[in-house]
Amino acid sequence: MTMMSADAIEKATTALLERDLRAATAVREIDEKLERTSREVDRRTYQSLALQAPVARDLRELVSAMKIGADIRRMGSLAHHIAKAAERRYPGGSVPEDLVPIFSKMGAVAARIAIGAGATLDARDAFDAGRLAIDDDAMDGLRRVLFRRLLSDWPHGVESAIDVALVGRYYERFADHAVAIAQMVVYLVTGRVPENAEPLR
Repeated sequence: MTMMSADAIEKATTALLERDLRAATAVREIDEKLERTSREVDRRTYQSLALQAPVARDLRELVSAMKIGADIRRMGSLAHHIAKAAERRYPGGSVPEDLVPIFSKMGAVAARIAIGAGATLDARDAFDAGRLAIDDDAMDGLRRVLFRRLLSDWPHGVESAIDVALVGRYYERFADHAVAIAQMVVYLVTGRVPENAEPLR
């Protein structure tokens, strides 16, 4: 699922920056598949809770599966929002040419952090999980650059500013959910929720 979300954000970035409707359609299909897969994770988890009466580490595994599945499902939805922004403005663009480098970097960071979240989950390495915060900081820095551009002498109009602000937010939240997955790895390994983690829900 993390690899699917990485693929989705890469294709969403292609749709956004290259005005590629086929890429946008592919993002929608990945999002739908992630939705189905997440529901299957929930179904199996509820079944295990009902039939197996898990305790201790097994219970942590099940709680984490549901939280991680929900985070990845949201990542797919955020990638789909980016693709839909590209579709709305087609054949025009949602991103002014002078901002293409920033969004290109945001797309690369988002894909890298999704892949990193999957690798961390596979390895169950709490130390490695903490390192994903570096990419999250990079994403936050790119969004700050974006806002400085929006708040300066913006020449592209109100509608374009709204598009840029929303799409930037989608990338930021995508990265936040990937970091939340890494935080759940820490919970799996140690049994402790990191202090800066989002609440389990």
